[in-house]
Parts: sequence; structure tokens; C-alpha cells
Amino acid sequence: MKSTITAFNQITQAEDYFAFFGLPYDPQFLNVNRLHILQKFSRLMKEKGVDAPDMDDPATFNQYRELLQEAYSLFQSSSPQAQKLFKVFNQKPSNVVLMSDIEVE
Repeated sequence: MKSTITAFNQITQAEDYFAFFGLPYDPQFLNVNRLHILQKFSRLMKEKGVDAPDMDDPATFNQYRELLQEAYSLFQSSSPQAQKLFKVFNQKPSNVVLMSDIEVE
């Protein structure tokens, strides 16, 4: 796969991102964590502030490659619940009383 922004923008599958950047991955791990990995990767890219990175530039390509690897590695040592990337993990249930909310006198 040619390393261009056009090719990068056409990727839709998590496995294709890893192939694009030439990164190894565990298919079973990726299958379970794909949405979280891709969401974290997206947030890391936004933090870099580049809307259309020049994937033909080796330094930029390697930087984004490292960001994908960072997102993947994060979920090897943490859980999706701990990372709270999606709204559902940040919402407090309205019909549940947490033990931490109960005061002891």
C-alpha cells in the first residue's frame, strides 16, 4: 500500500491501519479492542493538530505510526472503562447508588 494521504484517508478497517503502517498486531486483541484503539488513535492525531498529514514525509509517517502503536499499547495495559473514551463510560447511571455515595455516620 502506497504511503500517501489519499491511501490513508481511504482506510476503513483497523487491520488496514496496521498494514498501512507495517505494525504487527494480535488479531484477537484487535478484534476485541478495535473501536477503542481507533478512537484513541484519532484523538492522538487531533492533538498533533494536523488535518492532512503528509504521509509521503518519512518523519510524519513515523510519527503517526508511533501514535497508532501508542493507542494499541495503551489497551494492552489498560481497559476501555479506565480510558473512558466513549460517552457511555462517562455517564453516571441514574438508577444506581454507588457505595462511594453512601456516607457512614
